[in-house]
Order: sequence, then structure tokens, then C-alpha cells
Amino acid sequence: MILPAAQTSDRISFGPFTLAAGERLLLRQGVPVNLGARSFDILAALAARPNEIVSKKDLLAHVWPDVTVEEGSLRFHIANLRKALGDGKDGARYIATLTGRGYCFVAPVSRSGSQNNVQREVVASYPQANLPSRLIRMVGRTDDTVALSTQLAGTRFVTIVGTGGVGKTTVAVAVGHDLVEAFAGAVHFVDLGALSDPRLVAPTVASMLGLSLQSDDATSSLIAYLADKRILLIFDTCEHVIDAAADLAARIFASAPQAHLLATSREPLQVEGEYVYKLAPLACAPDDLELTASMAHSFPATQLFLERTAASGALLDLQDTDAATVAGICRKLDGVPLAIELAAGRVASYGLQKTAELLDERLTLLWAGQRTAPPRQKTLQATLDWSYGLLSEFERHLLRRLAVFVSHFSIEAALEVATSATVDDALVFGAVDSLVAKSMVAARPAGATMRYRLLDTTRAYALHLDVDDAELAGLAERHATHYLRWLEETGEEWPTLSSAAQRSLHLAGLANVRAALDWCFGPGGNTEVGIRLAAGAAPVFLSMSLLTECHRWTARAVLALDDATGGGSDEMRLQAALGVSLMYTRGGKDAARVALNRSLAIADRRGDARDQLQILGPLQQFYLRRGEFRAALHHADRCSVIAGTLEDTVSTTLAHSLMGISLHLCGELGRAQTALEAALRYGPRSDRTTTNYLGFDGRILAGSILARTLWLQGHPDLAVLRAQLTVEEAEVLNHPLTLSIALIWAISVLLWVGDLKRAEEYIDRLFTRAESHALGPYLALARAFKGELATRRGNASSGVESLRSCLAELHAAPYELLTTPLNISFVQGLAATGRSVEALSLTEETIQQVEANGDLCYMPELLRVKGNLVLAASQPGADEEAELCFRRSLELSDRQGARAWELRTAVDLASLLSARGRHEAARALLQPIFARFGEGLETEDLQSAARMLATLN
Repeated sequence: MILPAAQTSDRISFGPFTLAAGERLLLRQGVPVNLGARSFDILAALAARPNEIVSKKDLLAHVWPDVTVEEGSLRFHIANLRKALGDGKDGARYIATLTGRGYCFVAPVSRSGSQNNVQREVVASYPQANLPSRLIRMVGRTDDTVALSTQLAGTRFVTIVGTGGVGKTTVAVAVGHDLVEAFAGAVHFVDLGALSDPRLVAPTVASMLGLSLQSDDATSSLIAYLADKRILLIFDTCEHVIDAAADLAARIFASAPQAHLLATSREPLQVEGEYVYKLAPLACAPDDLELTASMAHSFPATQLFLERTAASGALLDLQDTDAATVAGICRKLDGVPLAIELAAGRVASYGLQKTAELLDERLTLLWAGQRTAPPRQKTLQATLDWSYGLLSEFERHLLRRLAVFVSHFSIEAALEVATSATVDDALVFGAVDSLVAKSMVAARPAGATMRYRLLDTTRAYALHLDVDDAELAGLAERHATHYLRWLEETGEEWPTLSSAAQRSLHLAGLANVRAALDWCFGPGGNTEVGIRLAAGAAPVFLSMSLLTECHRWTARAVLALDDATGGGSDEMRLQAALGVSLMYTRGGKDAARVALNRSLAIADRRGDARDQLQILGPLQQFYLRRGEFRAALHHADRCSVIAGTLEDTVSTTLAHSLMGISLHLCGELGRAQTALEAALRYGPRSDRTTTNYLGFDGRILAGSILARTLWLQGHPDLAVLRAQLTVEEAEVLNHPLTLSIALIWAISVLLWVGDLKRAEEYIDRLFTRAESHALGPYLALARAFKGELATRRGNASSGVESLRSCLAELHAAPYELLTTPLNISFVQGLAATGRSVEALSLTEETIQQVEANGDLCYMPELLRVKGNLVLAASQPGADEEAELCFRRSLELSDRQGARAWELRTAVDLASLLSARGRHEAARALLQPIFARFGEGLETEDLQSAARMLATLN
């Protein structure tokens, strides 16, 4: 195809630009824009044919007529052209790419002659076009407009379908304006929303075209007129006269080959030739995104909200703290533009926070919009009344029943809730299909199945429809019973879902479980179903790290137990989950121990090995957190015995993980390494995890403790690598409790090797997760780690005070799992601030606690620290006592295989020996210990040892 040359006497204006093709000049607000020759030729060729697809072949032939070039050259110059125009910035769109077809100039244009330089709007040059004014700026609909313009050019007949208020008319008008020149002004907009009689559809269209009808058959006369016309007809709001509109559209399409039809409706017309374009709501920020103010502006829904808020006179200076609130409002309104505009208009009166609160109340359906809006769109109530009035009696009945569902639901759930003795499956299938078609129910694929949901505004409307109380109670009970069965069928799957993507399909079911629990334990609910539902949901809540929620529902269900419902498997599961959730959110309180022991007593009486294992694991963790390490080892031993009777890799992984951490803390590093490596070896062969046993993934615990074990054994590089890999694996799981555990143990390794920068990064991440998931003891740990960092960086006074308050908080919890190493840091801070007596007293107290409780892995380091404190005191006989501490530390380090502690102590003892003039003895002590290290030569401890050896040599 030969592209038409632009008229040299014409100037083409679009946006802030003026293109004078004959003068080879592009101006932006009167200022010349520097364009390369090829880019200018491409722009001139595209702008001369607005809203038409120009193929790549034609562009190449036009711009490079005598040269053969590759498509890459064209793409290169298109990219430069877009950059020069600012295409895509602030909503501006000029050139669209149609994959596999070519390019299209999509901006509205106007032309003017250079003689008088008088510009004229395209629509104004076609007085027969009756389009309403387009919005000055549409938000988030440019791609829809381009896609519709392209589809209309190829198919001739498109219906824009979507829910009420989603912006169908706005987009249709924009398409009309974009195509008005392509149709030489023959673009006609017909508002069918004002009609109440379907028989008036054809006469209204004819009247809009200025036809004088000479017969009663308006349709035939209209078709005869359109038979040879190139014209675009826009039929707006067809749903209430859909049969008549569909019939007329079908006949025009068949009989007028140059006529193009664009319809808007809440359901497809379902006639020959129609292509359906489903107009989605505006994109909203996801709720799992840590949103900032700048990020909020990148989502169309929040853009619209902020624009309409400003237009209403509200002075909203969006801060990062407000971004989540705005995003939440937009999500609550499902990205529906009308709903967002109505809510934005309230900010000037109520403020942002109050507007968000009011969205949960029905009065929001009555918020008024623009005075010029059609009656059906003046309020959300009016919009929904309009849609509701188009439903059949049974569709209305079903809509109210479907409102019992929160978020998405399956067709099986809908059938279980809606069918009855008088309502069969076929009737429900048909009505659901119709409600989807009429945009009252949204549908989306989820894997191989479909999921359905009512938009929040539609659900709020439906919940206030008059329904008999007895029917409501029966509806709620069927809903609760269905999700109880769903939990029983899918409960085992939850721990196997190792990523957020896998879990996402189940989240809607969990939302409905919450709603069912609310009803079961509320006035008039069914507590017996609620107890079973809470028992079934407990492992799911643990798998999702929803610990506060797990505690809430299990505690409520336990209180509801009586003689008939207590003592069985339901109470066993409830008490176990209650104990786990208490343990992680409130520390090692007696309430957690009582719940776990009650659960174990039931499991022992029932004699099921898997049940016993499921409770022994949390009990072992409970005793670890209380600092009763020998009791924890006893429970780990029992876990190992039971796991040996089960041919189950998850049980084996659990037993090895628990045994590994207990052995590690008790100072049996060789056995600990064997157990931990076995846990990692077994783990990958199963896609299941231990989150329903422990509340976290046992394999991640094994990797974390193995990293510490490797460091203690003298492999610092391997330890850091294993810690980092374990954190990365935990991130993939997207399980906050598991990630928090991985971060805690990784931080200890990074502090040991002296990587303070990375340790601080991990501490900040731990703090964020612990705070957002109410993990109280972990918050105290994060602050304690901060205190240790401060001490290590020279700000000992600040570090000491932070450690003092955090240790008091951990003791009160109680959470004693890491108080021994934190005490060591505290002691070193006290010594650095000159409080040596207090430091020595705390060291001796900690040594006694370690001997009593059993976390002997820290004893060599405690003895080393004590030796240094004794030396610093400069009392008579201090050298001998310090040497005795160092010798005991070396002996215990060697027995445990703790090469890292051994190296530290050897450096200190070598320094003491050297100070006495025994240089050769010092060197003979330190050299062989240092020589055992084949890695980590850049770490603090090995650098210190190297300096000491250099001094001795």
C-alpha cells in the first residue's frame, strides 16, 4: 500500500504538539522538537491516518523506499519517537502497537490550513455527529479505547459489557471521538437508557439520524437508509431493552455492510456478529503490597480517587501513611469508577479516615454524585436498583442467597446453599449464568474451574434485601456446613502449599470460614458446628501464620466445649493449636503449657502416633522457649521414637529438626549436624511441610540451626552461605513465622562472623514481620539485636540500656531461647561502660543458669568472657583464675567440637601467656588451632588470631 503524503498546506495538532509535515517541523507548545529524519517520516505517516492500522511493511516501504532494512530499525525509531513525544507519561497516548499487525496513531487530532492558521476540532467539523463531550482526561482506559477502536475496525460490531458504574459509556464516547474522523463525522450516539418501552428503540435511532419515517415499520426504513452508509452507531445502555436492541443490531449488521456498531450493556446482546469486550474495573493496589504515596499514583483506581478528591475541593496531601487507606477504599469498591468517584466526593466532608470507616455502612449506597449524571447513576443505590429491576424473581432470590458468601465461591458452594426441595441444580445453574451475563456476579477462572463473587457494593445491597429470619438462619447454617466439609476435604492440603501462589486459590474459602465462624459463635448460631469448624480451621491458620486469629477462634471454641463435645479429636486439635498460638504471640506462659498438655493427654489416650507427634513437637518448642533445654531434649527423644514407627517423611523431618536443635543447644555438635543434615535430606522428597505441627516449617529450622552448628565447628563461610540460603528458602514459602525464625538464627551467625551491615538488614526485616504479625517475643528479640549492634559499633551505653529492657521483656514472656547469648552481649556492654563488677556478677549468674537449664553450647564462651572480666578486675591471683577459666573453656570447646569458641579463647589465653613473657607457649597454643581453619580468613575472629600470631612471631 502507498501511504498518502501529508498535505503541505495542513498542520496536524494533537495534545501539545503541532505537526507541519510540509515544513518538516514538529512544535511542542510553539517550541521546535528535535526529531531525526526517519522518526519524523514515521510520525507524519501515522498522524496522516489517525485511528488506522499502518502495517510494518507499509511503514518500512514509506520511510526507507530505496533501502532494505530490518524491522528492528523501525522499532528503534518508534521507540525514539515515543520518547520524544512523552508517550505513556501522565496518561498521554499517541502511538499504539498492534502485535503482528503494525502501528496506529491513537491521539485525537485536529487540522488547520497554514494560510490562516485557524485550528478546528474534528467533531466540530462534522455537525451531524452527536457525541457527548468526552472527559478531559480518562484514567486507566487508554488501552481499552485503543483496543476497542482496533476491534471495531476489524469486526464491525462490539458490545462493551461490565457492571454498573464501571465506565462503559465513558469508554464508548471516547472511542466515538477517536473514530469520528475515520467515519467522516458519521458517528451517532443513541442513549437507550431513557427509554421505558422496547418498541421505541428503532424509532429513537431513526430520529437521532434525522429520518422522517413514512411507515409504521421503523426498523425496515432504518435498515434501508443504512444499507450503503459508512457509519458508526453507538447504542448506549441496552440492558433494559435488550431484546429490541439485540434484534435491531443484528439486522443492521447483516444488512448494512459498512455500518459499525458499538453497544454498551450489562450483559451481551448474544446475536450473530457480536464481539464482547468485557470492561474490567480499574486496577487497584494489591493488599499485600507495602504501598508508598508515590507507588499509589501508579494504580488507576487510586489515581482516579485522588483526582476526584481534589476536584471536590478536599486538600489531601497524600503521605505514605495514607496510601494504604486510599488503596483499601479502592479495593473495597472493587475499582468501580462510579463508586470511587462517589466515595472521593465525601473526603471534603468527612476526611479520609472517616470516609474509609463509612464504607462499611449502607449509607454509602446513598452518597450523591454529579447533578448531570443520569438518574440511574446519581447514587450507587440507584445504579443497583436499576440492575436489580432487570432480574427475574428467581434471580433476585438467588442473588440474596449468594450474598452469604464472602469473596469468591465455587459453583458447588452455590448449589449447596441455594438448592432446596423446590429448587434443583438446573435452575441454579441457569440463574448463575444469567447473573454473570448481567454483570451482577463476577466470574474468573481459577485453574481448571471458575470462581464467582459479588462485588462488595452489590453484596452490601443484597444483604439488605428483605428475607425471612428463618430462611437467613438456614442459609447461614448451610453455608457453615459446606465450609466445614471443605475444610475436612482440603485441610490436609494446606501444609503442602509451599508458596503464596499455591495458597491464593484457597484464601477465598478461608474468608468464608471466618464468616461461618462469626455466625456459629454469634446469637442464634450453631456452636456445635462452630467447634468442628474451628478445629478444622486451626491448622490452616497455623499454616498461614495467622496466629492471632488462630488464638481467637480456638479459645472461643474451647470455652464452648461441654461434656458432649469435649475429650475427643476436636478438643485435641483445638488445645494444640491454642497452645501453639499462645506460645508464639505471648511467650511461654502457663496457659500455653496447660493447653498443650491437655492436648497430649487426649492424644495419649487415643493412642494415635501421628497425633502424639503433632503435639510433642510444639511441646518441645515450648520448653525450648522457656529455657528448659533438658526437658526439650526429652520431648525431642520421644518424637524420634514415635517418628521411627511412621513411614512418613514429614514426621521424620520433624523429628530430626527437633532433635537437631536440642542437641545443638546442649553442645553435642557432631550429633546435631547429623540430625540436621538428615532433616534436610528427607525434606525435599515431600512437598508437605510441618507448619500444621509446629506453626512453622521444620526444614527451615533445620537449615538455620545447621548454619550455627557449622560456625561453631569452624566453618564460617559455609555457615553464612547456609544461613543466607535458608532465609531465601523461607522467603519463597511466604510464611511470616517461618521467615522470622530463619532471620533470627541467621542474625546470630552474622553477628558471630562480624558482618554487622547484613545483620542490621536482617534485623530490620525481622522487626517488620514480627510487628505486622503480633509476634511479641520476636519484637523484643529484634530490639535486643539492635542493642548488640550498638555495643559492637562503639555506642555501648545505648546498647546496654536497650539490652537491659529487652531482656526484662523476654524474661517476663518468658522467652529464654536466646537470653544466654544476649546476656553475653549485655555483659560485654557493661564491661565496655566500666561496670565490670555488675558484668562479672551477671556472667556467674548466667553460668549457673546454663548448668541448670542445659544450653551448654554457650558455656565455652561464657568461661572465656569470665576470664577476661577477672583479668580486668586486677585482683590478686587474677591471672591464675583467668587462665583456669580459659583452660576450662578450651577443654569444653574441644569436647564439643566448637572450634570457633576454641579459637577465641586461644587468642585470649595466648595474649595472657605472651604478657607473662611465654611467647613460645602462646604461639604453640594458637598456631595449630588457627591452622585448622581453611576458610573465613576475613572474619573478625580469624583476623584477630592472625594479628596475634604475627605479634608472637
